[in-house]
Amino acid sequence: MKSLDNYITIDPEIQNGQPVFAGTRVPVESLFWHLEKGIPMNEFLEDFPSVTKEQAVGVLEIAHKIFASSKIGQIYEAVIG
Repeated sequence: MKSLDNYITIDPEIQNGQPVFAGTRVPVESLFWHLEKGIPMNEFLEDFPSVTKEQAVGVLEIAHKIFASSKIGQIYEAVIG
């Protein structure tokens, strides 16, 4: 797996610091919104052509690793702070 920077950028100058797909202004959250609504990844990629399939799959792999981690409780506590 590549580094997080290959998939996600967090920059206060881009979308007010919301995580976006690297090299784009597309919020990562938009992928999860599409999937939650039952919209297939291919349609997401059509809606946001600046996002590559590799990036979308990479973000899903990152999310999987986080949720499969035995440290999920610590991660959750760090996020909700």
